[in-house]
Amino acid sequence: MPEHHTLPLPDYDHLPVGSLTSRIRTLDADGLQTLLTYEQAHANRVQVISAMNHRLADLRAGSQPSGGDPAAAQPEHAPAPAGGSGVSEATSGPPVNPPSHGDPTNPAQPR
Repeated sequence: MPEHHTLPLPDYDHLPVGSLTSRIRTLDADGLQTLLTYEQAHANRVQVISAMNHRLADLRAGSQPSGGDPAAAQPEHAPAPAGGSGVSEATSGPPVNPPSHGDPTNPAQPR
């Protein structure tokens, strides 16, 4: 049974699932099998085990590790700015309720 300090991903127990799915791509089949054994004996998260099994099958079918540094920090989602969402004019949709004052050049729309 692998111990926490011998795992191929540093601080494995504290990594978010989204980060794990990208970091396991850097591991070879032996490293991934070590993590899978540890995961099954500890947290036993279905999503993580499924991702590891799929990646392990890919590696056994000839895929290669991605070559990144498994210890490198993955960028997390940036928090929304204080006071609201991160929506800008470039990403917002059309106004929900257009102005009610009408179009003065159109006689069918009163002012």
